[in-house]
Amino acid sequence: MAITTIMTATTIITITAATITTITTTATARTVDSPRRHPSNRNMVLPCGTRSAMTDTQQKPPRKEVNRNPRRNSTRLSSVTTAIHLLKTFTEADQELGISELAKRLDVAKSTVHRLASALLDEGLLQQNPETGRYGLGVGLFSLGSLVRARLDVTTESKLVLNALRQETEENVRLAVLERDHAVFLHDFEGPQTLRLRSSTGQLRPAFCTAEGLCLLSGLRGPQLTHFLKFPRPARTEQTETDEEALLQRIRHVKRRGYAFEDEECDPGTRCVAAPIFNAEGRIVAAVGVAGPRGRIRKSQVPGLAQKVIAAGDEISQRMGFIQRQPIYV
Repeated sequence: MAITTIMTATTIITITAATITTITTTATARTVDSPRRHPSNRNMVLPCGTRSAMTDTQQKPPRKEVNRNPRRNSTRLSSVTTAIHLLKTFTEADQELGISELAKRLDVAKSTVHRLASALLDEGLLQQNPETGRYGLGVGLFSLGSLVRARLDVTTESKLVLNALRQETEENVRLAVLERDHAVFLHDFEGPQTLRLRSSTGQLRPAFCTAEGLCLLSGLRGPQLTHFLKFPRPARTEQTETDEEALLQRIRHVKRRGYAFEDEECDPGTRCVAAPIFNAEGRIVAAVGVAGPRGRIRKSQVPGLAQKVIAAGDEISQRMGFIQRQPIYV
């Protein structure tokens, strides 16, 4: 009788486990199949176990954000980026805008616009109408634009003159502008000689030890020159002069003579004679130079070559609207 009871209990336990397994399997199948019968169920799970994005979208559409600034790629702009966008908000149709309108278009707080406008006003990049209190673009932007225009103009206006100077001297003819503490060569037309210098168009050379750079430095005002002297001046050759007083003396020579002479101070075996180029306002914006091997540009030839370079610089300056030479201050 005891044995029968044990067997019956075992049978019951076996049947119960099978039943539980069947029920669990059925429940799992219903869980997977259920979302397909009810597509509106927010908790729908795909066979791969990923929640359906379409179901969430149907249940709760995402909030549509109104971006009043199409250039904005982030929700929070830096002060510099916001200031740039503020300046670009002004158009020919909207030459004057108030704080409220600027804040609305930029989608930022009025206090932010007021702070940036005050800073731009102090720098001359904005101006304020005293009657209406509205803001407009300042003349400081015109000055910056003039610098860009001058660089583009000198590149265009100089090509014919540079080519003529190359044919006359049969040496490399270069056009350079100042970029921080370097002279940047916008043009470097190679001479027709078999032995010639390699073109350095687009390259940078230290301004303090190149003839073109010295001409550009001669156009800096006191504070600008003081700032330039803070840059390091490492020697490039055995002839490089790095002393500050010697550099200032060479700049004074450029102002007095009207040209600069480079004697292997930047590159070994290379000499160069350069002269400044002036814009319509009488400011030095570029320099033209003739460079070649030491064996062909002899020191005895420098004065005659300098006159040709100065004449080329004057012609380019006249093409840019310059009427008379810059007064020389020794």
